Amino acid sequence: MQVPSQSHPKTATGANTANVTSAIGMQETAGSVRARRNTLFTQTVIWVTALICVAFLLGSLAQAWSNSQLARQVQQAQQQLQSVQAHHDALAQMAGYYSDPAVIENEARQQLGYVRPGEHPIVIVNPAQQPTQAVAQHTTSPVQHGFWQNWWNTFFGDPAYTSSNGK
Repeated sequence: MQVPSQSHPKTATGANTANVTSAIGMQETAGSVRARRNTLFTQTVIWVTALICVAFLLGSLAQAWSNSQLARQVQQAQQQLQSVQAHHDALAQMAGYYSDPAVIENEARQQLGYVRPGEHPIVIVNPAQQPTQAVAQHTTSPVQHGFWQNWWNTFFGDPAYTSSNGK
């Protein structure tokens, strides 16, 4: 009579193969497959979570950079507005000043030489400038020549000058 066999499978030689093959790495047990599957799922979840966090971080940094750029533009626009307002205020003050009839009359007399009806203008002439004005009135202005005409006259002589002197 034979002894009943154990619950582990045996090979033709009668050795226990479940323990031998798992020790060699030929066959995995259901627990190790489940553990590896859980580890892979956990790693995938961690990587996806990390990628989402990096995306949120990059989005936040981009938004912060955009906000700083907009704040700088707003500050520059405010400075430009203050400058334009100061210029406007100065122009408004000048317009108010020059709208006064006394100022208008004074400027017309000073700048343009206007006189009121019945007044006689007096012009003071400096004696040193008088001869130069008289000479300037009697001389004729030279004929304006172009650039190339000046060069021609420099190298070959002025035809008007040579014909009037008889050369």
